[in-house]
Amino acid sequence: MNAFKELYDYRTMISSLIRRDLRGRYKGSALGFAWTFLNPLLQLGVYTIVFSMIMRAGIKDYYLFLFVALIPWLFFSTSVSAGASCVMVQKEMVKKIYFPREVLPIAHVTSQLINMLFSFIVVFAVLCISGKGLSAYALLYLPIIIIAEYLLALSITMIVSAVTVYLRDLEHVLVILTMAWQFLTPVMYSIDMVPDTMRPVFNINPMTPIVVAYRDILYYKRAPEMGTLVHGFVFSIILLVVGWYVFGKLKKHFAEEM
Repeated sequence: MNAFKELYDYRTMISSLIRRDLRGRYKGSALGFAWTFLNPLLQLGVYTIVFSMIMRAGIKDYYLFLFVALIPWLFFSTSVSAGASCVMVQKEMVKKIYFPREVLPIAHVTSQLINMLFSFIVVFAVLCISGKGLSAYALLYLPIIIIAEYLLALSITMIVSAVTVYLRDLEHVLVILTMAWQFLTPVMYSIDMVPDTMRPVFNINPMTPIVVAYRDILYYKRAPEMGTLVHGFVFSIILLVVGWYVFGKLKKHFAEEM
């Protein structure tokens, strides 16, 4: 509880880091923050052309099937891969002043979350314009699964950002690992297509129930199964405890390692 109270006391610092990250992301570009909306639209255009005209996936409105899962996946993968260096890039601040080191991964993941929420505006607009539509009842479950994914992204970011201080190569290895992780997550295909012999592997993947829940809500317009929600939250909470513990142990010698 003392740790959470201390983080609350540093809430101004967290919000300041989040604003700096959001403003600096497209600093110097002509369109600036508009890229937050243009990036998902451009990706949608590419996937629509490729999977509707060239590679026939055999799934109705496959570009939407993919799009509603891809945006959450990009939030997770960017949080983890870019988050590996979120402590190292602030090394001068870490070495000179005291503040809860947890502030850094929290600020990084939260800024990625805000970017995803803006991208969801594009997702909702595309679903409505395409005629697919949205279910008000199913959308009630969306905040629950967003929170579960946020906790999962934060927990893994805490682990990799702490380990990267001691093992700098991890930052580069994560680029390959997140790419492999995407193919082991039902982002580009349905979970029903996974052979029964491979199901145990997919079931231990913490992103599997989260992606399935997003697709249930946004593509199939139905409430996720309770088992899927519980599965996603249990994974997130367990990994958050592990991440918090690992970060707490390793942060003690951050300054010396830098």
